[in-house]
Amino acid sequence: MAVLGIESTAHTASVGIVSDRAEVLGLASDMYRPPAGGIHPREAANHHVELLPGLVRQALDAAHVAPSEIEAVAFAQGPGLGPCLRAGATVARMLALTWEKPLVPVNHCVAHVEIARVLSGLDDPLLLYASGGNTQVIAYGRGRYRVLGETLDIGIGNFLDKLWIGLGGTFPGGPALELEARAGANLHELPYSVHGMDVAFSGMLTAALALHRKGVARPDLALSVESTAYAMLTEITERALAHRRRDSVVLGGGVACNERLRGMVRTMVEERGGTMFAPPRAMCVDNGAMIAWTGRLAFRAGATAAVEDSAVEPRQRTDLVATPWRAE
Repeated sequence: MAVLGIESTAHTASVGIVSDRAEVLGLASDMYRPPAGGIHPREAANHHVELLPGLVRQALDAAHVAPSEIEAVAFAQGPGLGPCLRAGATVARMLALTWEKPLVPVNHCVAHVEIARVLSGLDDPLLLYASGGNTQVIAYGRGRYRVLGETLDIGIGNFLDKLWIGLGGTFPGGPALELEARAGANLHELPYSVHGMDVAFSGMLTAALALHRKGVARPDLALSVESTAYAMLTEITERALAHRRRDSVVLGGGVACNERLRGMVRTMVEERGGTMFAPPRAMCVDNGAMIAWTGRLAFRAGATAAVEDSAVEPRQRTDLVATPWRAE
């Protein structure tokens, strides 16, 4: 039997189907790309409403699975953009009712943890979660995932998007800045805002745009931003490792696709004698397969929801969600 999962927290609409052994049987995704500026929640939601029914069919066809073979329907309940979450939840409820299958709400951040955990084979790793709206260092403890450190203002991905748009580019900013940084040669000092195991990026955004107005070349600016921001993330990850006495780290989120970040975290972890695992890009970015896999874990633990109790939670926190499949 298989579980179908729907991801719609932000710019990506995705449907994944996974087996009991975490095999990705089918995955269909489409990303909303605004013509200018950042994501407008309502426009992104309209994109999801239009695309999701077709993505469901694509995923089923790719998996060679019939609706009767689907064991449960999972969806991202939060955190995320309200209109986008509601688009995915509506489709999930419709499928669950039509197919007469259990409905399973899933926390988006926990899904990043669980897909990385199963793919890595690591039993209890620390997660560095770096994406558009979320920047967290996460570890499991006493029945749920605990946030050891996080951003105090904007997520690392949102920071990169805002910077790139301010430099004259278009959304998304992270991949474009990574390409630009490869041509950089000179480092410029930027605010390094680490507060214990928390970080902040708004000061770096202001300072980087000011350097740009002074004529600093865009490749050098991109190199400086990546070097500083990813050093901050590496530092708080190392501090969390020491605090929790862990020796393994997994990465998750779209920004975790960045090769410089992966290299910095890998060097740090291996110098401590530990293991670092970064999932394939398709499993790092937002995707329906991670929702389906976490939905499968929750379903087997009895964590389903009636349609009337399945409201989305745009501000749902990682550390307020129970994980009964990981009971002590």
